[in-house]
Amino acid sequence: MERRTFLSMLAGSALAGGLSPAWAQAVLKVGSTPTGSPFTFLDTKTNTIEGVMVDLIKAIAGVSDFKVEVEGMQFSTLIPSLTGNKVDIVAAAMYITPVRKEVIDFSDPIYTYGEGLIVPATDTKDYVSLEDLKGKTIGVQIGTAYVDRLQSSGLFSEVKLYKTLPDILADVNAARVQAAVFDLPIIAYNLSQGQFPRVRIVKSYKPVISGSVGIGVRKTDGELLKKINAGLAKLKADGTVDKILAKWGLA
Repeated sequence: MERRTFLSMLAGSALAGGLSPAWAQAVLKVGSTPTGSPFTFLDTKTNTIEGVMVDLIKAIAGVSDFKVEVEGMQFSTLIPSLTGNKVDIVAAAMYITPVRKEVIDFSDPIYTYGEGLIVPATDTKDYVSLEDLKGKTIGVQIGTAYVDRLQSSGLFSEVKLYKTLPDILADVNAARVQAAVFDLPIIAYNLSQGQFPRVRIVKSYKPVISGSVGIGVRKTDGELLKKINAGLAKLKADGTVDKILAKWGLA
């Protein structure tokens, strides 16, 4: 997706209508994703979104003067939903990137990591870089920071776009795609559940894109951002953030 198209899609709805301060509402809607463990995922037993970012935004709300209600949606719809006033906050495994910061504002960084490379388990080659995969078909999720890098590299016979990580894992597991990249801690957590035994993480691979996850708000909601950052700072200082990360295996 070209940069101009990306920005137009995300920013278009932000211009429609007046935006009242989200932080002044009694309950703020939080956009999150049903895939992205351990940051966010759908707990099928309770039919609710759970994970690191859900625990964190609830803890921030707990030390602030607002309440939150979490709503699940696809990753690619998070920012349009925020700028279109369908949600007030984005709490998901979303990198803070320059392109996204032109459209929304982010909290202080929460957790930093890079991408991981996965291949079918039958492929035992020790790939180190994307160049080692030249000519192959590679998978990536729509809306992630990795799409432009893969598409613009000119290395691959095809960059196959997916809506969700489970779709990617299923295709790598069945060797329908030769490789894929995604957030390393999310891949590791999902594979630890044992559902995709014919997928392996390439441990020799060196990530080229790293970033920090943050909580997103509209650019018109500066007061809300201040409250979120103040709450986040308090939770970092008292050890709550570390406890939440440790709970989900990200200590």
